[in-house]
Amino acid sequence: MDTTVPTFDLGELQQGNHQEEFRRCLADKGVFYLAGSGLGEADQKPAKDVAVDFFEHGSEEQKRSVTSPVPTMRRGFTGLESESTAKITNSGSYTDYSMCYSMGTSGNLFPTDDFEQIWTGYFDRMYRASRDVARQVLRTTGAEPEGGVDAFVDCEPLLRFRYFPEVPEHRSREEEPLRMAPHYDLSTVTLIQQTPCSNGFVSLQCEVGGTYVDLPAVPDTVLVFCGAVATLVTGGEVKAPRHHVAAPGRDRIAGSSRTSSVFFLRPNSDFRFSVPLAKECGFDIGLDGETATFQDWIGGNYVNIRTKTGA
Repeated sequence: MDTTVPTFDLGELQQGNHQEEFRRCLADKGVFYLAGSGLGEADQKPAKDVAVDFFEHGSEEQKRSVTSPVPTMRRGFTGLESESTAKITNSGSYTDYSMCYSMGTSGNLFPTDDFEQIWTGYFDRMYRASRDVARQVLRTTGAEPEGGVDAFVDCEPLLRFRYFPEVPEHRSREEEPLRMAPHYDLSTVTLIQQTPCSNGFVSLQCEVGGTYVDLPAVPDTVLVFCGAVATLVTGGEVKAPRHHVAAPGRDRIAGSSRTSSVFFLRPNSDFRFSVPLAKECGFDIGLDGETATFQDWIGGNYVNIRTKTGA
C-alpha cells in the first residue's frame, strides 16, 4: 500500500470531486490533511499563546483552581505527566510527557475572562470545521445515522490543547521511545492543528499500511483522523488509525518541544452502537450484549487515568 497521507480540499469534496479517492482513503488509511477548512494559524495562535503562557507562568494555586477534581472529566488544566494513555489502552505504564488544557460545551474551568473569550471563539471555529468534515465523511460513505447527519454531528465535542515540552534524558527515545502511547480516537473525526518542532523532528506518527509514518505540520491545512465512532456508524467502512507521539533521541532533545490543538467530534452520550461490530473491528471494548451507548464505552474501559505523580 502507498503510505503517503493525501491532502484533500474541503470545498472540492463538498462539490462532489475526488469522491472515489476520498472513499479509498477513508477505508484504507483513515487519516488525511485537509485544506480549505476555514482554520488557519491565525485561529490557533491566540489560543496557543494564552495556554502556553498559563502553563509556564500560572501559579500552582491558579492551576489547582482549574484542575477538575473528577478524574474522568476532561476539563481545565492537566499537569505534566498527569495522564497515561498507555494505562488507558492497557499497553504500558509510562506517562504522557505533556501537559494539557481541555474544554467542551459546558462545565468548563477557565483561569481568566480573557482566556475564556479567546478559547470559546477558537472552540466554536474548530467545532464548525469538524462538523463540515464529519458531514463529508458520512455522506461519502453513504452513512445515515439515526436522526440524520446534521443531528448526529450536533453533539458533545472536546477540545484538548497539548504542550509537549522538551523531554529529559530519561524520556529520550533510547530510554522510552514514546511521549504518548499508540491509540485510536473515540470520535467521529478528530481535527489537529499542530506546531512543528523547531529542530525539524517529527513527533506525531500514524499507522498506515502496517508501518508508522511521520505526520509533520503542513501549512494551511489541518490534519484529520477518523475515529472509532466513524467506523461504527458507517458499518466498518472507515478506518480508525492508531497513532502515537514519538520521543526524540538524546541528540535531538534541544528544540523538540511542540504543541497540538486536538478537537474530538464525539457523539452524544446516548449514541448506540453494535458491540459485536466494535469487537469485530478490533476495538478494545469491555462490554457485553448486542448494543451499548457511547457513555457506556467511555465510562467503562477508556477513561482518563491519572498518574500518582501528576498534579
